[in-house]
Amino acid sequence: MLSMLLLPAIFMLLASFKLQSVRKLLPFTSLAILLPIVELFRLPKPYSLWGDYLVANDLNTYILLVSSIVGIGVTLALLTLDKHVDVTPKAIQSFYRFFALFWIGLIFSILANHMGIFWIGLEMATLSTVYMIKTSSYPSADKEAWNYMIVGAIAISLVLFGIILIYASAKPVLGEDAMLFDALLSKAHKINSPFLFEMGFAITSMGFFIKMGFFPMNLWLANIERASFYPIAALFSGILESAVIAGFFRFSQIADIINRSHLLGFVFVYTILTIFIVSFLIFRAKDFMRIFSLSGIEHMALIALFWVSGGTFAALLHFGAHAFLKPALFLSTGVLESQGRYQITGALKGYSGISGKLFYLLVSLFMLGIISLPPSPMFFSELYGFGAMVDMAKDSHHLIAMIGAVTLLLILLSIIFYRFVQLYQSMKYEGKTVEKRVYFSEVLALSLFAISLIVLLSPSSIHFLRSIV
Repeated sequence: MLSMLLLPAIFMLLASFKLQSVRKLLPFTSLAILLPIVELFRLPKPYSLWGDYLVANDLNTYILLVSSIVGIGVTLALLTLDKHVDVTPKAIQSFYRFFALFWIGLIFSILANHMGIFWIGLEMATLSTVYMIKTSSYPSADKEAWNYMIVGAIAISLVLFGIILIYASAKPVLGEDAMLFDALLSKAHKINSPFLFEMGFAITSMGFFIKMGFFPMNLWLANIERASFYPIAALFSGILESAVIAGFFRFSQIADIINRSHLLGFVFVYTILTIFIVSFLIFRAKDFMRIFSLSGIEHMALIALFWVSGGTFAALLHFGAHAFLKPALFLSTGVLESQGRYQITGALKGYSGISGKLFYLLVSLFMLGIISLPPSPMFFSELYGFGAMVDMAKDSHHLIAMIGAVTLLLILLSIIFYRFVQLYQSMKYEGKTVEKRVYFSEVLALSLFAISLIVLLSPSSIHFLRSIV
């Protein structure tokens, strides 16, 4: 099974050195990665892919499935990349080469049951995205690639240092098994150095949060995604951040057993402060890429908040909705900005024909869905998530404080809601009508995301998400 997961990416890596028309093969390669992941759902869990080192369970299989669907959509949109931006055939080949390495790293990172392998996979995915950023023809791409390498190195170093502290805290009890996630989870109550573990968890989480653009580094991600080709921004939001939040899920499950109150205090302060800053940055943002990028930070903070509050179903539903909605919006940006960068007014006007009308409809729905208007999955996930936060507070002496926190969050989300409504109105009603063209592969990619969002709300999907964890 592991070879079936890795073989398509390895094939793409080798083909990128030889074939000139390699991009036509990429959607089929992404589809080939999806097939063994679907097969994993049929197998009993946990399912060992490589001893105790790579183990598939319901959580990481779900994350891998969502990531593979995003990958298919991104590769479909890549077919028309040269129709919207200046890109050389050599840059496209380089992009696919590092895209293959990116996938290999993600597979190891998401499926890892070993903290060391998880870190290696995440580092591999991080380094490969540096070179994908450099394929962009924008003047600021090289500068932002170096910025990403510096910030990514800081974040991944924090994760590594935190892992060392966690290993040191559990080694007297678990021995060499202290590197395994499942062993740590099952024996967490026996760890006799909880302070050392909590320090390791806090440092590791800070590394994860920096990689997702949380406080205090809120702008670096938006700058990088602005300087990159729009499919790279879709990979960041729909796939790379999925691997990062998957690591946070794993570590926080263990921290919850060690000391729940410390976990809640740390994550609540960090995420609410992040959303506070991001909401005003979104209000002042002037172009699609920055608005969508900053919005992604807000949603990842909500996912982390719902998860530690006991709303695992809400967190996973929100995770899936974000993973489909945000790449769809980033890919739409390639079409919306093809008449000129940063042009928001009238961006939804001028699309004709079946493809154009379908594009207009889908982008409108995605824009309204990302701000949690029903029947968007995010409407239900936030409803359940905030409900889980209040339910958790009922069993403590902090109900009033929790109601205050939820109220503050709703106020901040209202600011973001207002900005997106204002943006949508400007795109639809203002500016001149200029004839624009949408390609079939782009509409197909957006349709794939729309269908995935519908499936996410199906009874079978809801039942599966409730059964995880």
